[in-house]
Amino acid sequence: MYVFYPAYPTEAHAIAAQWITEWFQHVPEARAVLLTCSCARGKATPDSCLDICVLIPPETSPESQARLWQDWAEIDRSEQVFINLRKVGKYSQVDLSFSDGSFQPGYHGWTSGPDEFELEVGNTLVYSVPLWERNRMYQDLRAQWLPYYAEKLRIERLQMVTKYGFNNLDHIPSYAGRGLYFQCFQRFYHAFGEFLQALFISRKIYPIAYDKWVREQVVEILDLPDLYSELPRLFEIQHFESDEIPHKAARLRNLWERYITGES
Repeated sequence: MYVFYPAYPTEAHAIAAQWITEWFQHVPEARAVLLTCSCARGKATPDSCLDICVLIPPETSPESQARLWQDWAEIDRSEQVFINLRKVGKYSQVDLSFSDGSFQPGYHGWTSGPDEFELEVGNTLVYSVPLWERNRMYQDLRAQWLPYYAEKLRIERLQMVTKYGFNNLDHIPSYAGRGLYFQCFQRFYHAFGEFLQALFISRKIYPIAYDKWVREQVVEILDLPDLYSELPRLFEIQHFESDEIPHKAARLRNLWERYITGES
């Protein structure tokens, strides 16, 4: 079972998190303050940002949401605790978001790459640490969305992601024949992200990201070390303007059919 432990990389990160937590306790709309991303999983470095998600009720008006953003922007700009945080690392700032827990699938098109639906649920409700809670909103959302969302929607999304992923892979040979190798690579990169998305959906597990922490997710969360050993080699290209990317595309499709289509 995958287990993670929160850890702040610097004292400035910890002090900033405590300041934010205490401040939002006095904000009427706030229902919970969640530590998310690298700090929540003990993976952050001094250069990492401090990711915070504040839960607010779905009925919060647009005017109230705008006020929350305006108030936070002024605080982040002027308070010494956040000025100090920005000094400790190259990207060490607060990345704060508000969520009303109304998770909905977003746009996923023919050339967009994976959408963020499963990422939003996972990073908000699975790979997060509550720093403060006013009521049961966080716990109720976890009860609603965990261990996974409805089976009918899961099957629909797995079919949708596979359709778009295979479409990207199917375009690569013809683009290579026209000498459009950068488009080949873009299509391949999108298909790889969709492969990871479909892999998680097929196993009813929420992901962290599709472009980082790939080893951690495939080996530790999905428990597929043999699969991971094949993934880096997909991007080991010696001659960009050649038939290598079409061959990589064929290999990725084979992995898709072996680990996803064959397991669904």
